Amino acid sequence: MTDGYSIVHPADVPAEQFNTCETTVRKLTAPLGATELRVNQVVIEPGEVTTPHTHEGQEEVFVSMDGGQISLAGEVHDVPAGGVVRVAPETVRNLCNHTDETHVWLAFGAPPVGTVENFGSYVVEES
Repeated sequence: MTDGYSIVHPADVPAEQFNTCETTVRKLTAPLGATELRVNQVVIEPGEVTTPHTHEGQEEVFVSMDGGQISLAGEVHDVPAGGVVRVAPETVRNLCNHTDETHVWLAFGAPPVGTVENFGSYVVEES
């Protein structure tokens, strides 16, 4: 990493399990040296669903690397490969996979509220 840019291959960053579900995440913020946003790679295996949540004061953008599904305010949306989804802080969201294929997403959150470890002001929605 230099002062002006950085390049990271997600496979070089250890995968961790989310603390609220079985899905794995690679936290790319620190390896990239990002200071104005959070960056994560999320891998959703068939049948997996991340925890419905919001982020207080943090907008998120999700990029589907190879096609995927996202639930927004309780409604599941199919997203094509390369599709981009913006989610307002107060909108309940979660990634889901009701297919037989693995889905890979890049997630960007700004501003970078909270800490890298706690994904910002992560608010788990009660069912």
